Amino acid sequence: MARQELARFLRDRRTALRPEALGLPASGPRRTPGLRREEVAGLAHMSVDYYVRLEQARGPRPSHTILDALAGALRLTSAERRHLFRLAGTSAPPPATGAVRHVRPHVARMLQRLPETGAIVTDASYGVIAWNPLAQALLGGGLGHGTTNLARRRFLGEGRMYESSSTEEFGHIVVARLRRAADRYPHDPQLAALLTELHAGSEEFRLLWETRPVHAPGHRAKTVEHPTAGSLRLNCDVLLVPEDDQEVVMITADPGTPSARTLRTLATRV
Repeated sequence: MARQELARFLRDRRTALRPEALGLPASGPRRTPGLRREEVAGLAHMSVDYYVRLEQARGPRPSHTILDALAGALRLTSAERRHLFRLAGTSAPPPATGAVRHVRPHVARMLQRLPETGAIVTDASYGVIAWNPLAQALLGGGLGHGTTNLARRRFLGEGRMYESSSTEEFGHIVVARLRRAADRYPHDPQLAALLTELHAGSEEFRLLWETRPVHAPGHRAKTVEHPTAGSLRLNCDVLLVPEDDQEVVMITADPGTPSARTLRTLATRV
């Protein structure tokens, strides 16, 4: 592994990127041109400390998953991606041709061990590919058909979309993730068809797409108006399945609150 050369390559590519081109705020003083280290780390879904160590030639050999995440965050071309892997002392696997649309058995089993937590797994194009009973009670019976796509729900009104305090923010989250997916899987026909459908059917989606939003998974709190359970104050936490480019969304309520009691009641009915 060529640590010094890898560090220099990462610094060069980071400083060559324009924040506004990635949907990041360009305001405020910047000591150097390009992106900040914490911005690259956020785009690559890794800790800032880990990325800093790579740029300082102090880090361990990064895994294929980390290298692919860095290639996406730094918007590397195919040739640059191969060079990045060579500097890390490994050969670059071919880029994935399409989003992984099946869930690993251990992830599916984890969902079933969370009786008072709603949990779903989404693929890179926001298709819901796994869920547990409480999630179905919270998000609507359409999940049971296995064809739910949260991007279609949000922008095209397909299926049940409850009123939520985070509806506007979720639109930005959806577009940011779909843009990442389009960069990673340019030859995925299902993703291409989805993007064509969203562009044709939603002016809001078209306008957001042009802003190139960037959003990192994490914790979100929101209020959801459920048609039978009423107003629920919920926490949404996202766990990554990086090897498959999937996200596990965990839906909970603060202990001891009316929303927690309502979730417990919903869980006994499913």
